[in-house]
Amino acid sequence: MVKPAISTLLLVALFISAVPLPGLAAGNTLPTDLEDVGFDQRLGETVPLDVLFTEANGQEAPLGTWFGERPVILALVYYDCPMLCPMVLNGLTSALKPMNFDPGKEFDVVVVSFDARETPAMAAESKAIFVDRYGRPGTEAGWHFLTGSEESITALTAAVGFRFTYTPEVDQFAHTAGIVALTPAGQVARYFFGVDYPPKTLRLGLVEAADNKIGSIVDQVLLYCYHYDPETGTYTAVAMNIMRLGALFTVALLGLFLLIQLKRERRASAAEV
Repeated sequence: MVKPAISTLLLVALFISAVPLPGLAAGNTLPTDLEDVGFDQRLGETVPLDVLFTEANGQEAPLGTWFGERPVILALVYYDCPMLCPMVLNGLTSALKPMNFDPGKEFDVVVVSFDARETPAMAAESKAIFVDRYGRPGTEAGWHFLTGSEESITALTAAVGFRFTYTPEVDQFAHTAGIVALTPAGQVARYFFGVDYPPKTLRLGLVEAADNKIGSIVDQVLLYCYHYDPETGTYTAVAMNIMRLGALFTVALLGLFLLIQLKRERRASAAEV
């Protein structure tokens, strides 16, 4: 059973991130345990692809092993987490289910434990749970659950701006919640904060991270009409682009109408001859 003190700490941590908190008035401070917790945005930063991590099957390899071909969704968790980390992975799994993108085909999921004490066996157990929960057979190769040394973890978390602290009194970590979309080359492309990731928003993030090499024409239109807001980690409508698209659509319809009318007049004239 989770101790009340750490439950409260983790629930508070769930709602904090690296972005400014407008509700935090001057003079108010976070609890000491949470002062060094957050998600600082490092858009464009490249993660250290040469540091070593170990996959759930016990294979140790450079982080770049799981990059290069497809965009990557990175989730930083620890497998023994009693509350927040399962919520992050549940949220990710739920967001991926309705999408017609498949892990291992259009993108990869890389889950990394930031607790250097955890083992590949713990990673394998977590992978089995969430791959089964995802429920799409044949995609197992696109899910990678990793563990690593403290040095490797520090290098990766610093690159993406993920800050966390360890509380020895309760043997738990205080941390925030979110996932990161990275390009095939390992560059940070998008952040999605919290534990609830709208599938449309996550899909657009993957399309952008892939440099529009995946997705459909509908995705391209949506990316024209919606703009990524780094302050909130969401996509917001761009009024001017929507107006422009609407004007182009109106012109196209008018042109089609005139073309149809012109053809009708020609047919009528030919019938009269």
